[in-house]
Amino acid sequence: MKRQFTAIYKKSGKWYLGWVEEIPGVNTQGKTLKETKENLKEALFLILETNKFLNKSQTSQKVIREPLMVSV
Repeated sequence: MKRQFTAIYKKSGKWYLGWVEEIPGVNTQGKTLKETKENLKEALFLILETNKFLNKSQTSQKVIREPLMVSV
């Protein structure tokens, strides 16, 4: 499943900073814009996978899981 997020990049001194606008905590840095973009994709993937794993492992009751689509 493909999802779309908004990546924000900013040059700060010799570094590039990057973060995902929709998900707090997904941020990174790199020496080049290309490196920062690659790092941000990896950070986003890891956060989404970790959250999914934690939610599944901490749910001791039967729950309903279903896709949720929104348009903004």
